[in-house]
Amino acid sequence: MAKAGRYVVRFDHRDTGASTLGVSGQADYIVEDLANDVIAVLNEHGLDRAHLVGMSLGAFIAQLLALREPNRVRSLTLIATEPLGGDPVDAAGLNPVLLAHFATLSDVDWADPSSAHAFLQRIAVLSASNARGYDQKNADERIEREIERTLDFRAAFNHMTVGGDLDRWNLRNINVPTLVIHGAHDSIIPPANGEAIARQIHGAKLHVLEDAGHELHGDDLGIIAKLIVSHTDDAT
Repeated sequence: MAKAGRYVVRFDHRDTGASTLGVSGQADYIVEDLANDVIAVLNEHGLDRAHLVGMSLGAFIAQLLALREPNRVRSLTLIATEPLGGDPVDAAGLNPVLLAHFATLSDVDWADPSSAHAFLQRIAVLSASNARGYDQKNADERIEREIERTLDFRAAFNHMTVGGDLDRWNLRNINVPTLVIHGAHDSIIPPANGEAIARQIHGAKLHVLEDAGHELHGDDLGIIAKLIVSHTDDAT
């Protein structure tokens, strides 16, 4: 993206990566606080408005910002996420097998790299596309980078407990250019969710990655980058 002339700002949500940490086990904040964090990052960089790109929870937060702070949002790119408010979605929620795996979090010995790696690897397996298959080499390399970067993985899973007053929002009130990207084989957040978002936001464009699961796979990164560059060009 930077090579395409974009000024790119990436950051770790609280409790993830190298960001600020709370007590592991229960989030002491709500989704609206995570949205406030994005505004704080924009302010710190002196940015009045930005093209927001997010995946999964990040894209959920981006929807909230487009509704609550539309003057700060130039465009949205929403990857592998579920709709905020609006019409009911005729699709399953989060994969129950993934939720069952998260329930074993207390059994992980995070001081043991092999135990931590095995837990994260299972998430990667569940997120992979059944059409493309699980790329263990690339997944292992990514997991090792995440383990090296993350201060406390136990706190990172606080995001599973984040709540908020979200029922009052309606995606039909979003008026910024929106691109929705979703994997055709996403078993974590099924593609019907992306379809529902595109259906509710006026003028939204939907791009289905035919071989993708709930992942940013190397084979798709070039496609995703081109889509975002074109979308943000049109929205500038």
